[in-house]
Amino acid sequence: MGLAPEVEHFVREARVARLATVDEASQPLVVPICFVWDGTVLHSAVDAKPKRSRDLQRLRNIAANPKVSIVIDHYEEAWERLRWVIFQGRAELLEGTQEAREAIELLRKKYPQYVTMPLGADAPIIKVTPVRILTWSASQ
Repeated sequence: MGLAPEVEHFVREARVARLATVDEASQPLVVPICFVWDGTVLHSAVDAKPKRSRDLQRLRNIAANPKVSIVIDHYEEAWERLRWVIFQGRAELLEGTQEAREAIELLRKKYPQYVTMPLGADAPIIKVTPVRILTWSASQ
């Protein structure tokens, strides 16, 4: 799924996105995430930032229903600069795989905070494979 060069740049440079998952009762949950886009899939780590539990609702939701959406947006008061990209796709959890280790390295290159944060080989990685990508820009 190729992106236009300006959209590709926007997605790669974005620092935060929002991940939407749904539980077994169809209750949506939206959480901010750090992520990397490799041109094919998005990866996000379940990192060591303080959380109430490692048994996260987003992970339980993905296990119950792997259909997810991710929105990356830009807002400012100059509305002619508004834009967003939505990835609709399927999520899976990676733990201890070569792909998970490669995703951690990509995340460390993008986010310096991950260099010193413990992200061991067993850190759960959320992999999202898009099946549809929607884009919008006020300047289109």
